[in-house]
Amino acid sequence: MKPTITAFACSPDEGVGLARDMRVRWALEEVGQPYDVRLLSMAALKEPEHRARNPFGSIPTYEAGDLVLFKSGAIVLHIAQTHAGLLPPPGPERERAVMWIFAALNTVEPPIVEHEIATFFERDKPWRDEHLAMVEERVRSRLSDLAHRLGDAAWLDGRFSAADLMMVLVLRRLEGSGLVEEHPTLAAYVERGTARPAYQRAFRDQAEVYARAAGTAPNQP
Repeated sequence: MKPTITAFACSPDEGVGLARDMRVRWALEEVGQPYDVRLLSMAALKEPEHRARNPFGSIPTYEAGDLVLFKSGAIVLHIAQTHAGLLPPPGPERERAVMWIFAALNTVEPPIVEHEIATFFERDKPWRDEHLAMVEERVRSRLSDLAHRLGDAAWLDGRFSAADLMMVLVLRRLEGSGLVEEHPTLAAYVERGTARPAYQRAFRDQAEVYARAAGTAPNQP
């Protein structure tokens, strides 16, 4: 059965692959699963029809038959568990991959999101510079720990998995800050992830949606 996901009709990220439907698109591309996309305006996100899929009125959601999921991490984990290619076979290696999915979302991403908020939405606050400095310290601490764990390895735990997919996209949220580039191994890690053909296809599809809505040329991966 072909699943349907939801995405922004005109993404606030302006088509640079940071909206969270990108995580689901990339996962589906990695496993070779065709899918449909239901594009929603900001107003439609708050309508009862969409809130029946996600009570918090956000994207992405995932529908396949009677199954309806929200939250990108839950959706990617479901895809990885029901298709070959994004998780190792059952056993310790698979459990570690799932662990790293949660680490990406619960340990690495929160200070990065806080950094985004401080950078873009608190510019007019008198305490913004002090707050941003504290947030950057927390981000640097997480990146240092991650770089130490990754070392010279290509991926987090052997083969590429859904954990790397999530971690790469979390780290991409720091683009333009220079923070990832302070760790050359992490910068190379992100480059490896975004060079994957499945990522490239997912990025182009999402970028084309924004380009059509905005009347601009699509961004390139």
